[in-house]
Amino acid sequence: MLQKLRDKTSGWIATVILGLLIIPFAFFGMESYLSQRVETHAARIAQPPSWWPSAPDAWPFSTLWTRHDIESSEFRKRFEVARMRARDEQGDKFDARAFESVENKRKILDDMIDEQVMRLAAERDGIVVSDSEVRAAIQEVPDFQVDGKFNADRYQMLLGSQSPPLTPREFEQNIRESLQYGLIPSRLAQSAFATDGEVERVLRLLGEQRDVSFVAMPQVPADTAPVTAAQIEAWYKANAASYRRAETVRLEYVEVDGSKLPAPVIDEALLRKRYQEQGAKYATAEQRSVSHILVQVAADASDADRKAAEARANKLAGQARAPGADFAALAKAGSDDVGSRDKGGDLGLMVKGGLPGPFEDAAFSMQAGEVRGPVKSDFGWHVIKVNEIRAGNQQPFEAVREQLQAELQETEHERAYNELSGKLVDAVYKNPNSLEPAARALGLPVQATAAFSRAGGTGIAANQNVLRAAFSETLLQDGTASDPIELGPNHSVMIRVLEHEPERALPLASVADSVVAAIRNDRQRKAAEAAADALVKAARAKGLAAAAAGATLVMAEVNGLQRRSQSPSPRAVEAFFNTPRPQDNLIPVDKALIGGQYLVYAIRAVRDGDVTKATAEERKQLREQLSAVAGGAAQKAHVKAARAKYGITVAEDRL
Repeated sequence: MLQKLRDKTSGWIATVILGLLIIPFAFFGMESYLSQRVETHAARIAQPPSWWPSAPDAWPFSTLWTRHDIESSEFRKRFEVARMRARDEQGDKFDARAFESVENKRKILDDMIDEQVMRLAAERDGIVVSDSEVRAAIQEVPDFQVDGKFNADRYQMLLGSQSPPLTPREFEQNIRESLQYGLIPSRLAQSAFATDGEVERVLRLLGEQRDVSFVAMPQVPADTAPVTAAQIEAWYKANAASYRRAETVRLEYVEVDGSKLPAPVIDEALLRKRYQEQGAKYATAEQRSVSHILVQVAADASDADRKAAEARANKLAGQARAPGADFAALAKAGSDDVGSRDKGGDLGLMVKGGLPGPFEDAAFSMQAGEVRGPVKSDFGWHVIKVNEIRAGNQQPFEAVREQLQAELQETEHERAYNELSGKLVDAVYKNPNSLEPAARALGLPVQATAAFSRAGGTGIAANQNVLRAAFSETLLQDGTASDPIELGPNHSVMIRVLEHEPERALPLASVADSVVAAIRNDRQRKAAEAAADALVKAARAKGLAAAAAGATLVMAEVNGLQRRSQSPSPRAVEAFFNTPRPQDNLIPVDKALIGGQYLVYAIRAVRDGDVTKATAEERKQLREQLSAVAGGAAQKAHVKAARAKYGITVAEDRL
C-alpha cells in the first residue's frame, strides 16, 4: 500500500500541486493557517506605500499597504468622554437614547478617522512642530493660567490629577501631535477671506424687505360622509405597512452595577502604601525661570556654517558672562528663537521633563543667576541663564488622606465589580440557556422586561447596545444568554430572550375604525388643499384681493416684512422669503401649509437692504463670519480629499 501511495504522489502532477501550495505559505507563513485572529478594530485605515501611492488595494498588491487600526476600546473611551460632556452641557435635557444613535456614533468615529488621516498625512509630508510652538500652545491654555498668565504650579497639578496622571513630557508630546496633524487644516481655515462684494451681497439679502398679501384659508369641515367597505379594503391594501404589529421581544436579565456594591473597607496601612507609591502626584516639582539665546544651525548646514555658528555662540556666551551684562538685550539682538527673542529670551518657569535633553541637563544643574554655554541641541547652540529657582514641596499624608481614600474606594469598587461580573460570565457560560442558576449562585436577582420593539422601551430596553443584542439572530434563534453588555462605567448586563413575536400584519377587522378615520382625514386634507389651489389659480388670474373678495375671504397685508419678523408666524415668514422675487411685472402667488392650515400669499414687492446703513463694526463681524464659513468649508474639503487617498473600512457592529 505504501508503494502505491508513493507512486501516486510522484510525477509532474504532484510537483505542480506542491508548488501551488507553497505559494500561499511563502506569502503568509504556516502560522496564519494554524492561528485564529480576532479583529477588535472599530475602523481600519489602509495606507498605500509612499513610493507607489496609486497601488491597488487588491491581493497581492494589498500586502504592500500599511494598516492603522482605531480599536473599539479607543472609540468607546472617546464616546464616553463625549457622553459626559454632552450630559454636563445639556443637563436635564440630555437624551441618552438620541446620543446612542448610530448616526452620532458614526460622527464621533468619523472625527477619529479624520484625526488619524491628518496624522498620517502630516507624517508623510514631514511636518515638524518646534518646542517653542508647543510651549506657546500650552501657555495659552486657559486652564493652566492664573490671572491671565501661565502658572507652572497649576499646570503640574492638573496634569497630576488626570487618570492616569500625565508627565509634562507626555502632555507636550500630545500637544505636539495635535499641532502637527492640525497644522494644514487650521492654516487653511485661517487663510479664508470674504470679498467686499460678498459682504455687500449678504448685507442686501439680510436687510431685504418684502410687501406681502395673504389669506388664511378657513378650516374645512370635518368629513362625515359614509365610507364604503370597498374603500376601506382599498385603503387597507394601499397602506398595508401602516397596519402591522411591530416585532417585539421580552427579556430576562441579570444586572451588575458597581455603584450598588457594598462600600469597600480601606485601612490605614493601605492608604499609606498608596501614598508612598504615588508620592510624586502630591508633590510640586522644582521650577526654574530660564532664559536663553539660540544660535540656530540648520540640519543640512555645511561644516563651515556649523563652525561659524559655534563661534558666534561662544562670543555671545562671553558677552553674557561679562560683569553687568544685560542678558535680555543680548537675546533681543542676537537670538534666533522667534518665540522668546522679543521677551529677552525668557522661556518662563520650567519643570524637569519639558526641555530637550542637553538643555535641561544644563539648566537644572546651574545656580540662580548663572550663565552657561554654549550648549548643543538639535536646534543649534544655546546660551542659558537661570533667573530664579523655586524649590518643590511635598504635601503631607494627612493633607491628601481624604483624596487617597476616595481614589482607593473607587479602585476597590472597580475591582469588586470586575470580580463579580467575571464570575457571572463564567457561570453563565457553563449553562447559557438560563440565567437563573448563575444569578442564584452569586446572589443576584433575575429581572424581566416588558415586551418592546426595535424602537426600544424603558429601563435597559432604552439602551442601544441592549437593543442591538436583543434583536440579533444569535439570541433570537438560539435562546442563549448574551455576552456582557456595557450600560455605563462599572455597569453591565447579561440578557436572554424569553419571548419573541415576529412582525405581522394586523387583520382588517381589528383596525377598521382606524382605517375609516384615516380615509376621512385624507378627504379633509385633500378638500383643504383643493380650496387653496382654487384660490391660488384665481389669484394668478385676477389678483389675490379680487380672488379673496370673490370667495368672501379676508385678505391681510404686511409691508416692509423682514427675515427675522415673527408675524404672522416664523414659518410663514420663511415661506414668504423662500418664494422667488416678482419678475416681468408678474406677482408670484403660492400656498404654504402652516400648522395644519393653508396660507395663500402674493409677494407684491421686494426691496434690497440698504448697505449704507451697515456700520463698520457690523461689516467686520459679517466678514469674519463669512470667512469662518469659507474656512470651515475649505478645511472639510481638505480632509475629504485626504481621506480619498486611504482605504477606510468601518466595523459598525463593534460601535
